[in-house]
Amino acid sequence: MSNYAASQHDLDRYLTARVPVIGLRTIEQQRALRMVKEVAGQPRRSGQQFWIHTRATGLRDLRTSSSVLDDRSFTGATDFAAAQFAVRQQATLVLVDPGDVESDSPLTRELAELARIADDNAGCVVLLTDSPIWSGLQRLGMSLQLDLPDADEMHGIIGDFLDAHHGVVPVHWSGDDVRRAAEFLRGVTEGEAVNLMATLVAKGSVEADDVLELARSKDRIFNDLAGLERLTLKSEDYAVGGLSSLRDWLERKHRLMHTDLRGTGLRPPRGVLLVGVPGCGKSLSAKAIAQQWQLPLYRLDMASIHGRYLGESESRMREALQTADRVAPCILWIDEIEKGLAGSHDISGVSQRVIGQFLFWLQESDSRAFVVATANDVRSLPPELLRKGRFDELFFVDLPDETDRREIIELYYRRYVKTEPEPGQIDRLVDLSEGFAGSDIESALHDVGAEVLLGGGADRLSPSFIEDIFANTAPLIRSNPEQIEEIRAWGRERAVPAGRPAHGTGPIGSPNRHGRRVVLLGDD
Repeated sequence: MSNYAASQHDLDRYLTARVPVIGLRTIEQQRALRMVKEVAGQPRRSGQQFWIHTRATGLRDLRTSSSVLDDRSFTGATDFAAAQFAVRQQATLVLVDPGDVESDSPLTRELAELARIADDNAGCVVLLTDSPIWSGLQRLGMSLQLDLPDADEMHGIIGDFLDAHHGVVPVHWSGDDVRRAAEFLRGVTEGEAVNLMATLVAKGSVEADDVLELARSKDRIFNDLAGLERLTLKSEDYAVGGLSSLRDWLERKHRLMHTDLRGTGLRPPRGVLLVGVPGCGKSLSAKAIAQQWQLPLYRLDMASIHGRYLGESESRMREALQTADRVAPCILWIDEIEKGLAGSHDISGVSQRVIGQFLFWLQESDSRAFVVATANDVRSLPPELLRKGRFDELFFVDLPDETDRREIIELYYRRYVKTEPEPGQIDRLVDLSEGFAGSDIESALHDVGAEVLLGGGADRLSPSFIEDIFANTAPLIRSNPEQIEEIRAWGRERAVPAGRPAHGTGPIGSPNRHGRRVVLLGDD
């Protein structure tokens, strides 16, 4: 049963029971009013009086919309209702956005008194608001919440909209396209969904490719997202090179992300945790996935989650995760997750509570928010984060082997030097870059590109100059070999290799070095 149907069922029961106060919380005023009118319009209630008051239109008959009172003020409406409740049986007053009902105030005490008068003659006061109701008032009755449309209800909204436009514009959506669109529009209001669909119709046709356009258009609704940073992607900047095992795994998850899972007992893909050597492309993978999946990318900044005051960090994390659910489907990138969740030495307990919130969300959320979390210091990760069932998989990204370094060098050479490298020179640079991370290779060739720009062109560039830059680059494996080898040893034992497996696990320089692939920037 959809939330709308469940809320309508509850409202019907409360009105039948003549509960004196019914608090109906929602951010969708028109959708809630339609539900109230449907319940009030049932034949068995034809003898009951329903009034509605809004600040714009004053007091009206709910069914006929005819004006009841010349005085449009809130006080005029409540005075009229109080007089009617005293002499009329089973009357109902619907107050739309009555004001500040969250605290003990003259307004809420007036409403509580009105509810007591209504109760004497089986009357009812329905408060339609988007904010919590003061407990002293709410205890006099019952409450219900009309949430945003779920996928099933959204499917009906989209279907009805398209049915109304068949014959008006060409509609080239299949049933599967409608279902995908319904999943994409979870988290928006009914009105927003209709507006987004109307923009598709306004261009003259509804094409199959418009399903992804719908997701991008939805993203524009959320301009100010609590706890999340919206990242803009450039199509030419993010591509995955290598990482064959990870790419195959992601392709399966991509298909599952857009599959109808109703009745299967399966949940949408939850995400992936990438650990490995710094500079080997873990962070770039989040951007590459978002680009290839054509989904918006949001970054959850763990540093901004932690606040100064009691309960602030937990509140920020909860709000950020709720926002992620609402903007889904999306890619949620958490960079260096260990810095925000490592709390074994935190005596305040804040980190443990934040971890608990995040893990509960990973376990229970059914939204299509795919998490890409990265970590460098794997020793700081809480053990409960690594348990199977949290993330869908744990991958290890190692330093690039000889084949990968050749691919990376060729790619960045073309990007920064603007020409093709000579085969012999590539061989020498591959040898010189032993132990380099992908970021080290990019940095070296970026310096080469700057020299090309300042020196007047690649034809004036000396091969020995490029080799000197590579020879003078000090990668992290040379400056801190113990830390890097510890990370690599951990990853080989506890994680799935992100690239093609290789024989041997020797250190850098060993013939049997354990090879991995990395994320590369640029075109395939």
